[in-house]
Amino acid sequence: MHLNDSLYDAAAWLSLLTHEQQERVLRDVSVAQYPAGAMIERKGEKAYAWIGVHSGLVKVSVGTPDGKLASLTGVPSGGWIGEGSLLKNEARKYDIVALRASTIVRLPAATFDWLLDTSIPFNRYLLHQLNERVAQFIGKAEYDRLLAPDARVARCLAELFNPLLYPGKSMRLDITQEEIGYLARISRQRTNQALRALEAANLLKVEYGAVQVLDLDGLKQYSL
Repeated sequence: MHLNDSLYDAAAWLSLLTHEQQERVLRDVSVAQYPAGAMIERKGEKAYAWIGVHSGLVKVSVGTPDGKLASLTGVPSGGWIGEGSLLKNEARKYDIVALRASTIVRLPAATFDWLLDTSIPFNRYLLHQLNERVAQFIGKAEYDRLLAPDARVARCLAELFNPLLYPGKSMRLDITQEEIGYLARISRQRTNQALRALEAANLLKVEYGAVQVLDLDGLKQYSL
């Protein structure tokens, strides 16, 4: 797959690099395609690459041997995940699973480390991403325990439109109600009810297989 043009849309950080650094990234990345439900990265395996979602939608989740699962977050196209495991040189602490057919880009650990050593803008980008990721997970821990299903769906969708984690995205996201339910950890029927309530509040518009956000701040503040 030829990435020289399309990777710029899927990796906002690429434009921060020098021409030499961009050339090495484009030379070193690899691309793989996964069907819906496929395991992209498995918990416990050694992290050997930074993971980018070129197209599609993936979920980051953890599970127990008896089959219990908990979704931590969703990552739409343009998002990158797994920098923490690379920075700490450790095994992944979660699974990455394709919620729909997805094209995944992998930046090798050696190239990732080289960018850390040679690019101040890349380091700054990564610092902002890590800070935003921490805030995201703190917020999720709060609303999973305190908020009703309508508000959980609102916050779940707001996460997917985070401009720092997923820069350059439009206010429309291809996502089904079933996929939203997976991420918010509620049933498809209850997800449908929540989306209708949010639509009635003029916060979003439900389309076939997609959601158009009308008021991102409103989604973030819903029920507060």
